[in-house]
Amino acid sequence: MAERTRILVDFAHIPASGAQSGVARAVAVERPIAIEFNGIGYAVMMATPADLADFASGFAFTERLITSADQIRAIDHLARDDGELLRVTLAAECAEAVAARARHRIAESSCGLCGIENLAQAIRPLPMIQAQPHAAPDAIFRALAALSAHQPLNRETGAVHAAARCAADGTVIAVREDVGRHNAFDKLIGAMLRDGAGWDGGFALLSSRCSYELVEKAALAGCPQLVTISAPTSLAIERARASGLKLTVLARADAMLELEA
Repeated sequence: MAERTRILVDFAHIPASGAQSGVARAVAVERPIAIEFNGIGYAVMMATPADLADFASGFAFTERLITSADQIRAIDHLARDDGELLRVTLAAECAEAVAARARHRIAESSCGLCGIENLAQAIRPLPMIQAQPHAAPDAIFRALAALSAHQPLNRETGAVHAAARCAADGTVIAVREDVGRHNAFDKLIGAMLRDGAGWDGGFALLSSRCSYELVEKAALAGCPQLVTISAPTSLAIERARASGLKLTVLARADAMLELEA
């Protein structure tokens, strides 16, 4: 089945002048994406039905169910009238992790908390990031200026987030889009995992606020620097400091803020 990421919808255009007219506008498709791991129903997220193998891979990784791409044996995609079903087969050694983290209720996004039943599961220790960032501010400004050219779905709909892998010189290497900021980052991490790609001193650029879940995904993926266009939360700052993640926020065309250690 071809990915259907946008639909045309008719609207009434109502300007301040009152001269109403009809207009057709592209709208981003949002569908339930159910993920099963080794036959266990694990989560349902509302997401853009594109790059779903990347999504399943990145989600498995940031949920700490796998540590490498070779632990994914198969990803089967079943398109249904009521949503998309991803049946993921993981290596036998992952079974215990799946059972321990299996969801007990439907989640709304890949936020990493929905359905978790106790505080110990919610705020788990993060690995210390070993890689060092090498991007100068000019490189970040360069990536910011180039990002929109890599967001075709957002250009049409104005309704989706982007997660970009950027080289240390600011070159945008890869981008994934989704209606959910967490989903977009999972897709990017999954694509890197499947390609065997590393950060190589570069950084992640996200078109969203800096929530703690995004910081955790960056830390788990070994990303040395996370750049977001909007503001951080207090827990995002706390988790970034705990993992040694370099955090740059409110990154705009004319200025940015860098978290002091």
